[in-house]
Amino acid sequence: EKLKKQEGLGLSRQSVQRILREAGLASPQKRRAPKYRSRRERRAQEGTMLQTDGSTHDWLEERGAKLTLLGFIDDATGKVPVARFQEEPEDTAGYMRITRQVVEQVGIPLSIYRDRHSTFQRNDEHWSEQEQLAGSQAPTQLGRCWQELGITSIAARSAQAKGRVERLWRTFQDRLVSELRLVAATTVEQANAVLERFLPEYNEQFAKPARQTGGAYRKLDVRLDLDYIFALRYERVVNPDHTIVVGTGLRVQLPALAGHKGYAGKTVEVCQQPNGDLKVYLERRLLHCQAAEPGAGPVRAHDLRRATGPRKKKPVKTYTFAGRAAI
Repeated sequence: EKLKKQEGLGLSRQSVQRILREAGLASPQKRRAPKYRSRRERRAQEGTMLQTDGSTHDWLEERGAKLTLLGFIDDATGKVPVARFQEEPEDTAGYMRITRQVVEQVGIPLSIYRDRHSTFQRNDEHWSEQEQLAGSQAPTQLGRCWQELGITSIAARSAQAKGRVERLWRTFQDRLVSELRLVAATTVEQANAVLERFLPEYNEQFAKPARQTGGAYRKLDVRLDLDYIFALRYERVVNPDHTIVVGTGLRVQLPALAGHKGYAGKTVEVCQQPNGDLKVYLERRLLHCQAAEPGAGPVRAHDLRRATGPRKKKPVKTYTFAGRAAI
């Protein structure tokens, strides 16, 4: 297809295959022994379920850093509404960015089908006292974000279960890599520019009509504070000098409130945007906004237990000396 479009050469698939073989260029696709699997039927309506995953690959073919591609594919149509390159591996901030893109550009899907990566779900065995009383663990930051949007999170039990997005990466590692090679892309910004042009062409060629007309995407409520929802949220106790410490030693001075004597000792909520900007709330009242420092590193997230939970007390060791106990 690209030979015909770019070079005006009309060659059959068999001719291209023969030329590559004569040149000693083997197919990148691994040949495996056939194994019986039953294919799950597609969802009937667009927006009912999106599959998501990330692919870390040498997308730039050693012209630049190894990148990770995050994206969604609609289960009903095979359409890719959003995808994005980033230099970091799969992380919470990256998935929040592409979820926000879907919500703002298309709407809120009913469900998201994903793997069991710790970004999506808690994989530890720690239960706080509050979690034991509630009967469930607190969600991860991304899980909490999806809950607040009313998106059902469905965990796949195997890679084959989310085969549509896995096959999508194999296709992109062929077609999209060729597009990046043609423009000699070397940076993540250039790669995303190529991706923005590539997705509409891919969807036009490969997307299928859903069995049911219309879409299941829900319209975004304009009253929602998306900066609050799509943020890494942590609780902090205000120091006597009305400061809080965020991250690795970043101390933030909170302003005085008109008609308010002070709020030292109170618990505030720190919302860190995926781009690093900070917002601090007291009982959902915005106290402070702070832009990310220039050149700041990538935003990292932890699950709610590590971010806001109480520190685990070290066990007290007891030693015995000549029949007497000592701590």
